[in-house]
Amino acid sequence: MNYRSQTINLSVGTIEEKREEIKEYFLQTYELDEKLFDLLKEKDFIYKQPNRLRHPLVFYYGHTATFFVNKLILANILKDRVNKDFESIFAIGVDEMSWDDLESKHYKWPTFEEIKEYRAQVKEIVLNLIDTIEFTMPINWESPMWIIMMGIEHENIHIETSSVLLRELDIKYLSTDEIFEYGEEQSEEYPQNELCVVKGGDVVIEKDRANPIYYGWDNEFSFHKATIKDFKASKYLVSNGEFLEFVKEGGYNKPELFSKEGKEWLDFTQAKHPTFWIKEDGKYFLREINRIVPLPLNYPVDINVYEAEAFCKYKSQKLGFEVRLPSEDEYYRLNDYVNAQVKVENGEANIGLKQFNQSPVDKYKFDEFYDVVGNVWQWSITPTYPFDGFETHPIYDDFTTPTFDDRHALIKGGSFISLGNEILREARYAFRKHFFQHAGFRYVKSDNEYRTKLNDNVYETDELISQYCEFHYGAENFGVKNFCVNSVESLKPYLKDIDNKKALDLGCSVGRSTFELAKTFDEVMGIDFSANFINVGVKLKKYDSLIYKVKKEGELFDEKSVSLEELGLEDIKNKVSFMQGDACNLKDIYTGYDLIFCSNLIDRLYYPKKFLDDIPSRINDNGLLVLLSPYTWLEEYTPKQNWLGGYIKDNKEVYTLDTLKTELSDFELLDTIDVPFVIKETNRKYQHTISQMTIWKKKA
Repeated sequence: MNYRSQTINLSVGTIEEKREEIKEYFLQTYELDEKLFDLLKEKDFIYKQPNRLRHPLVFYYGHTATFFVNKLILANILKDRVNKDFESIFAIGVDEMSWDDLESKHYKWPTFEEIKEYRAQVKEIVLNLIDTIEFTMPINWESPMWIIMMGIEHENIHIETSSVLLRELDIKYLSTDEIFEYGEEQSEEYPQNELCVVKGGDVVIEKDRANPIYYGWDNEFSFHKATIKDFKASKYLVSNGEFLEFVKEGGYNKPELFSKEGKEWLDFTQAKHPTFWIKEDGKYFLREINRIVPLPLNYPVDINVYEAEAFCKYKSQKLGFEVRLPSEDEYYRLNDYVNAQVKVENGEANIGLKQFNQSPVDKYKFDEFYDVVGNVWQWSITPTYPFDGFETHPIYDDFTTPTFDDRHALIKGGSFISLGNEILREARYAFRKHFFQHAGFRYVKSDNEYRTKLNDNVYETDELISQYCEFHYGAENFGVKNFCVNSVESLKPYLKDIDNKKALDLGCSVGRSTFELAKTFDEVMGIDFSANFINVGVKLKKYDSLIYKVKKEGELFDEKSVSLEELGLEDIKNKVSFMQGDACNLKDIYTGYDLIFCSNLIDRLYYPKKFLDDIPSRINDNGLLVLLSPYTWLEEYTPKQNWLGGYIKDNKEVYTLDTLKTELSDFELLDTIDVPFVIKETNRKYQHTISQMTIWKKKA
């Protein structure tokens, strides 16, 4: 079957033409995702966990549909949830982040049929929105149709991810039916690799948020330029045959070939050959997605970055000079040098599900090189990092920022199953270095400079996050005490009469109050909707210090640093953990708290009454609910019909505190305290605000 591999041009065509094109693209992606799970022999096998660092398969079957709903709700395009339970349990937990929760005991997974019905409901909702949503051309970051495209391209990613998980699953659970077409060009011969010259030149990446032409993720935008000198790159991707030489010479038994992290991975896995190779009676076989074949020596090897780096060291010893993985910029230069995108647009690459497996490394020619795009992703030596002017999209602020950690490497070029945005030259996808993702590599001989680490120090580049770092961890301004410290200090007299076992800091932002509460409580969980925010707390726990920039004037900044040790919080950090979550749709596991602390949260929720209805069930009897808010109700955060106060109804002024007293009938109001705060925007611009802290005790 021929699939549309190209993503949609968002800059040309009429509104109606674009509706039809996006509808067809959505249906292909949505149905293709479901078709993958038809490879399971029995539907109950969907609860199997192919990789213990990932959720069971069932999570991924539900996740892509809930992504549509959650993002459309956040963008105020969709008003009502389809299934709040599904949209909670299937929301988060994809890339083994610090805030993922992979413990199966915390989940009661729905049946396959229930999820299938849910997916059908979501499908109809999205189709209706594509038909009716108002938008203008071109479609850009600001367009509501961008959110639909976000859901489609997100599902394209998961088609690939799920195919890898199915490949990791014991093959006894998979049907051998050829639902997808395999290529049949295996050989026990393989071409001898060689290094060919790539002429140097400028690399320019320039993608405009206002007129992007194609959908793009946050890390693709803004401007990037690099000048690359001549270098040499391997003509072919490294084949199974070429990699077999490394295996036969005991490469996996030579820890000196592996990096420090690579040695740890090697010790943990005790690997002796690539994970998708099977050795039986001295012969090697290859596990493809739902079949096993004799190892095709002419196919590209499929490995993680640690194995690729070790091979490069081995190959350097053989060649007598250094070869390594290419940098991202060297990959771009190679792509430009052979004008690779023309070949891709003409279908002259193993990409876009032309077939359901890899192809020979000498089949698809790009001038003097092969497989510059397609076949398998190509590992680079470059960690994920932001281009200058990087911004997160407000509806998906955690697509890239959690990967700015030196533990993810960029992969380039796409694989046989890549679709849409994945096959664009500008695509920047990052994966954990020990993960597998239909990814191989080529090597280069180069004296070009390249980035090996994100930063020697942990650096926070986002301006808004930096502003909040200063607000939470910086000094006082104009004699107004640090807000987070002052809030917790003001609360302390009321903590003497309750258990101090377990607290929840809901809407924790960058985490200062979470750490402060740990001075009193045995265990404190900080939850925020933004992974971008909680990542600050995660970094502070892990690293000695975090550096951020505070705007002084225009483009002038002060560089500041913060460390838990300097703040006297080092000794309590192990009592603190951070998770990503939606205060209006929390998972059931978040319960049994002696204190729930919500700082400047309720007037930023899309449905605060739902939050108030839910929160009593999560607090122990005689426990405390603490709400701080300046009651700054804005329609950009909360639809006006959901405001708790600040409006006139039946000729009466409605105030938030009065509504809270009505809604929180399970609680006794102990006190109200004014807590002022100052947020510095520039040297000469500050926000001075007074938040009202209300302290509520749950009735026994």
